Amino acid sequence: MRDRRKGYHSLRKHRFSRSNHCYHLVFNTKSTLRPFECFETARSFVRILKGHEEAGKAHTLAYCLMPDHVHWLVKLGDDELSTLVKRVKSMSTLSMGVSVWQRGYYDHLIRGEESLVNVARYIVRNPLAAGLVDSVGDYPHWDSVWL
Repeated sequence: MRDRRKGYHSLRKHRFSRSNHCYHLVFNTKSTLRPFECFETARSFVRILKGHEEAGKAHTLAYCLMPDHVHWLVKLGDDELSTLVKRVKSMSTLSMGVSVWQRGYYDHLIRGEESLVNVARYIVRNPLAAGLVDSVGDYPHWDSVWL
């Protein structure tokens, strides 16, 4: 079944991967699902991200698991971007026992003029901006190499 939402296919048309470049990725869950409210599910997903790092497929610079979506700042290894995302989603689906993911994902290639630290700060501030906590330090599901 094709996703016919406006703009979805045009986002995919110009997507490309650059090995050893950094991307800000966002994966959304299906409409009403909030899997990362469960501590164990969130930690399991973090282990999947870390596993890709250990395998040399990606280097995680920052992440934040919101109840219904994930922000991931990652330096891509040799895999294609789409291959990495498919693998992460597939492994987490196996771990949870159910598919929670919407089709597709948002990706933004970080260019030289952009600050990786500023993108990481944006990512880890998400729980604060969403009103989930009063202090970023109170939220358990984020990490950054700079903070």
